[in-house]
Amino acid sequence: MQIPEYFSQRHTVRQYSDKEISTQQLNAMLDAASHAPNTGNMQWYSVIVTRDDEQKRRLAPLHFGQPQICDANVVLTFCIDLRRFELWCRKREAEPGFDNFQSFVASMIDTSLVAQQLCTVAEMQGIGTCYLGTTTYKARQIAEVLDLPVRVVPVATVTLGYPSSGKVADGGSWRLPVSAWVHDETYHEPSAADIDSWYASLEADPQSQKFIDENNKKTLAQVFTDVRYPRTSAEQFSKAYLDFIKENGFGTEY
Repeated sequence: MQIPEYFSQRHTVRQYSDKEISTQQLNAMLDAASHAPNTGNMQWYSVIVTRDDEQKRRLAPLHFGQPQICDANVVLTFCIDLRRFELWCRKREAEPGFDNFQSFVASMIDTSLVAQQLCTVAEMQGIGTCYLGTTTYKARQIAEVLDLPVRVVPVATVTLGYPSSGKVADGGSWRLPVSAWVHDETYHEPSAADIDSWYASLEADPQSQKFIDENNKKTLAQVFTDVRYPRTSAEQFSKAYLDFIKENGFGTEY
């Protein structure tokens, strides 16, 4: 498969075979992922590798019971990690000034970049990945399970395993056309006709209509706003995560 074809057809893999990913293979992939861009070459991140079945069972309810946590060969929890760098600074008689929101944002970006690079490296070796966006919802509880110290904050979780189908690229997923999200020189406000055109194929998908019917809604947008990502849940999880990151010394001046 050519590289452009791979990227256009890759998809999330949630069902895995029993084939093992060796420690040597995993470490090689993580080493390759570490060459992703990062702020000042400081690598403000760490990853917790979970293979133990009991640990997976402890993590699963914190990701709302998503079955790929227990089914995956490896579960990776990517974390912001200022602790290691700050220990180095103080050991070298330098006083770090990273207990602020700017440093949190920079480390969040860096952690996300290394997580994505790991996904790409794995998939190009035939290993399926699934990114779990639920990590920040229950960050405090995940930190307890993984025994994370202060200044180490969970950001993203990725499950790894060889696909039960044998494929990591097979038809791809729906995406907005490039014209919907690429703006030349300045931002261009979309018209009503643009919105209708860009989302038409998604709304016409039979799976979308199934979601609408199952949730007794009039439109697919209502499924997103009222069921999948309601305001009340977002506000609840926002407060919990903000409180947790402040306890870790980020943005306490605000």
